[in-house]
Amino acid sequence: MKTKIHYLTLVAALTALFAGAGCNTVSTKSTQYLGGPKFPPSDPAKVEILRVMPTRPHIQLGEIRAQPSSTSTDVTKIEAALREQAAKLGADAAVVVLDRVQVTGAVVVGGFLNRSVESIEGRVIVAVAIKYQ
Repeated sequence: MKTKIHYLTLVAALTALFAGAGCNTVSTKSTQYLGGPKFPPSDPAKVEILRVMPTRPHIQLGEIRAQPSSTSTDVTKIEAALREQAAKLGADAAVVVLDRVQVTGAVVVGGFLNRSVESIEGRVIVAVAIKYQ
């Protein structure tokens, strides 16, 4: 009986660990602008995260969309994900142009006679990758 309790405790602990780790992921997608110049990848550690467009001359390379798996995901993880995607485009900086909670999906709940559609809300961040001239 003790072995069974230890086993169940271990399974519960591992499940909690994986669930906690899953809540801290950031899904990202980048889109390069058509007709824009292509640059070799840059160093993610040197990519700046900005909140307003800089006044110095720059080229817009593309957009990055980030969706954290939870609205409580640490900001440093979100910024690291933005830096990584911007670096793949060869950017020197990523300018955050949108950061809000919005409807990101829907799910059907209920039985055959009492179905309803509930919206799923999530945090969405959009940044523009730029290269200084």
